[in-house]
Amino acid sequence: MSMQDIDWNEYWPPIRLSLQVALLSSVLVIILGLLVAWSMSRLGLFKGKTVVETVLMLPLVLPPTVVGFLLLILLGRKSGFGRFVEQWFGEPIIFSWWAGVIAAVVVAFPLVYRTLRMGLSSVDRDLENAGRSMGASEWQVFRYITFPLIFPSFKAAFILGFARGLGEFGATLMIAGNIPGKTQTIPTAIYIAVDAGHLPMAWAWTCSIILISFIMLLLTGQKNN
Repeated sequence: MSMQDIDWNEYWPPIRLSLQVALLSSVLVIILGLLVAWSMSRLGLFKGKTVVETVLMLPLVLPPTVVGFLLLILLGRKSGFGRFVEQWFGEPIIFSWWAGVIAAVVVAFPLVYRTLRMGLSSVDRDLENAGRSMGASEWQVFRYITFPLIFPSFKAAFILGFARGLGEFGATLMIAGNIPGKTQTIPTAIYIAVDAGHLPMAWAWTCSIILISFIMLLLTGQKNN
């Protein structure tokens, strides 16, 4: 692979967009996952809880194209929500980079939720109750007792969310498309490059996504030491 075979004007936009989508989706999904995991852990047993948790985990086992198709139906211009967004913002949500963010959040949610749920289930309730008995509010109990205890799970969940958002392909292609400079992420760019026989560009994007993932894991490992 020669550096002269790489079009740098074409190389950078998918990387910038992928980082943008991965960062925003990981922030959104960690907040959503934490809220849902905390709620489910505090509700205890209730009728239908198994069904609810199964629904929450569905995107983990469904093919990404199926997830993308369902999102296309829910967010498309013929849906009520899709029409509302288009009227409010002046453009449809599908085939925009926001659609890529939504796809990344949906497919990453089960991994983030399960990781946080396991972390919350390991928290000693006696410690939380001790804080409450000393007059701490629920927010103070969460901030000073619960969150520090689940922080390793929180960090792992964030990494999983980021990685899943960075590598998302099927659902993103369904609802965001592959518009260069607008919705084309690294995975879709690699696919198109390979399909077109432009292997130098495919290798360049592949190396970039490996490097980004390696750096993130490396920085996380350093914080753990």
